[in-house]
Amino acid sequence: MSFIAWLIIAVIVLPLSYFMWSLATIDRKGIVAIHTNLGSGFAQGAGVTIQRPPLLLGVARKLTPGSYEAKLDRWLALAGRPKSMPLTKLIALKPVLAVCGAVFGLLLIFAGPGPLSICFTIFLTAFLYFIPDLLIYNTGIKRQEAIQLEFPNTLDQMLISVEAGLGFEGAIERASTEGAGPLAHELMRTLQDIQVGRPRPEAYAALAERCTVPDVRSFVLAVVQADKYGIGIANVLRAQAKQARVKRRQNAEERAMKLPVKVLFPLLFCIFPVLFIILLGPAVLKIVQVFM
Repeated sequence: MSFIAWLIIAVIVLPLSYFMWSLATIDRKGIVAIHTNLGSGFAQGAGVTIQRPPLLLGVARKLTPGSYEAKLDRWLALAGRPKSMPLTKLIALKPVLAVCGAVFGLLLIFAGPGPLSICFTIFLTAFLYFIPDLLIYNTGIKRQEAIQLEFPNTLDQMLISVEAGLGFEGAIERASTEGAGPLAHELMRTLQDIQVGRPRPEAYAALAERCTVPDVRSFVLAVVQADKYGIGIANVLRAQAKQARVKRRQNAEERAMKLPVKVLFPLLFCIFPVLFIILLGPAVLKIVQVFM
């Protein structure tokens, strides 16, 4: 093989070797001592046992930058923190998938060395490493879109509850219990934050951080200002609900206007060629027969 092929193989093998070296040389005794010292202050007489994290998770966190872990945590928050994929499981799963892809690619390289197999190995390793990020990010986008669709109806329900005599928190509880979408879950979590003693402005700000929908953030800002200056919450809800309905109608009109442009490319590349073949095919065949 050429020098470039060996260089590409080294790019794959060296990170795997570093991963195995980290796995073999991790300070297990130090980790056990740290957890023992942390748990000794409150575990006496309480029957509390401190479980040390799995070895794979410790190595994966050691190899994952802190800023990247914070970004993954942010994406999980936007996706609603699914129970099937917590942050610790996501961090531990990514290197495992990358190692599986690299091993499979190395087997292909050994079976048939070549530039194509080397490029496929690099692509497969990177793809399997980042595919959990793509899935979480896609889940977060779909969840935010669902929140945006539910927001006007939820505001109307809260407005009706406030005008019927309920307080603002009672209206939130009513909307969260009657609803079944992601916005209802976020409102229920906001109520739980308030019930455990978190200040209302901080709980509302946390709601805005967990939602990237601009309507939700403007609503939170309006509620915080109304609570600060003593403005009637019914007027705020009425104005926000009206604005949300107008924006939803505008978004629907915008999507309807974009539809012809989106249909243009499938029409040009899929429908027109077939139509031309059907219309001009017999004529072309006759012209070929005449000149042959």
